[in-house]
Amino acid sequence: MIVLFTDFGPGGPYTGQMKAVLAREAPEIPVVDLADDLPACDPEPAAYLLAAFTSAFPPGAVFVCVVDPGVGSDRAPLALSAGERWYVGPDNGLLAIVAQHAGDSRWFTITWQPPALSASFHGRDLFAPVAARIARGEAVPGTPLDAAATVGTDWPADRAAIVYVDPYGNAMTGLRADSLPGDATIAAGARRFARLRTFSDAEPGAAFWYENANGLAEIAVNRGRADRLLGLQVGTPVRIETADGGE
Repeated sequence: MIVLFTDFGPGGPYTGQMKAVLAREAPEIPVVDLADDLPACDPEPAAYLLAAFTSAFPPGAVFVCVVDPGVGSDRAPLALSAGERWYVGPDNGLLAIVAQHAGDSRWFTITWQPPALSASFHGRDLFAPVAARIARGEAVPGTPLDAAATVGTDWPADRAAIVYVDPYGNAMTGLRADSLPGDATIAAGARRFARLRTFSDAEPGAAFWYENANGLAEIAVNRGRADRLLGLQVGTPVRIETADGGE
């Protein structure tokens, strides 16, 4: 399958235009909309989300990843093979955390260009056609690249900040829950949140953190919006505190 992962938003023509290209270039391959509401023009939080979401997809899936504020500049277009899946997107760190977590990554600089390449929509004109080629089983139209030459290789494996707020107001961090101590408390500003297993373990209106379905530490309020009630937004830093007072 081909998986779309973008900051295009739920309205507008951009996702539809990319799907039209994929339908033309790979008509028998299903296309899945993973996310179109990533933090706009901010590849760093999106990188941690991408790494958390990929395990739900089968080997051979090809992700078209477009959070690309540098489109039209000299930033390189990349293809990445990691964890038996493929990723196509810009060299701005968007694919970096997937590569770190997988450990078996192979990078390529995309050298192919379409007959007409707009300055502002490489998702449609470049990344979608390349993803279709890879999904059809063709070789990557590019040249191997040293991982050290890509953006984001020095980013931490986990990000101690809010990286996404879902439609219910739950605030996902860039921290993998299984990397945290079992007694860890997450703090944001002056507020501290104890770990619970799920929403029903909290009183209505109570705030807590838990391991969400994608393995990330997430701050939530039972039957309420954590973003509004707690003042959380993408980029809000968080701290990890343990029972012995350490961080």
